[in-house]
Amino acid sequence: MLAVAERRLLNWLCAHMPPWISPDILTGIGMVGALAIFMGYAGSNWGVDWLWLAIAGYVIQWFGDSMDGSLARYRRIERPSYGYFIDHSCDGLATLLILAGMGASPYIRMDVALVALAGYLLLSIHAYLSARVLGEFKLSYLSAGPTELRLLLIGLTIAMMLLGYAPGWFGAVSGFDLFVGIVSAILLILFVKQTLSTARRIASSERR
Repeated sequence: MLAVAERRLLNWLCAHMPPWISPDILTGIGMVGALAIFMGYAGSNWGVDWLWLAIAGYVIQWFGDSMDGSLARYRRIERPSYGYFIDHSCDGLATLLILAGMGASPYIRMDVALVALAGYLLLSIHAYLSARVLGEFKLSYLSAGPTELRLLLIGLTIAMMLLGYAPGWFGAVSGFDLFVGIVSAILLILFVKQTLSTARRIASSERR
């Protein structure tokens, strides 16, 4: 939904980026943002104001993660194999930090956060396999991609600040647990659906 506006912003940032800023530095900035998110959620055990660090971390992580490849393409200094490997390795680690941080907070149970982590990583694995066997790379589903997901998580974090922790209808399960659980179920369903669809495409092409 935000791809066109985001691309305009990224192009503007690339044109105004200092020469000493490299794609590798931006990748490192993205990982600093992911670590800040983890620390913000984990620190919320000692005070709700720590969640501001998590929100700032999402902005920093978006900046680094979105800008590294964009800057490389803008300057025509791409290293396709190296960039692909480093970028997606860091994506996996960043996702782990974000969801482990959520699980370490008082708002979301660790087991619920880990199911969400599994769902996201399964969809990522599907994207990497599709890139290998079909030559198509896709990380956006239901008109939403990583940027929209970050905005959703920022909204969830703001809700944590405003509503606080309150167990729901199932005792130890909070409303935040239910929300993340529903998102996890959607991710898992999307993985199964996309896997079956891709498998049919591959089978059809190999029968010809």
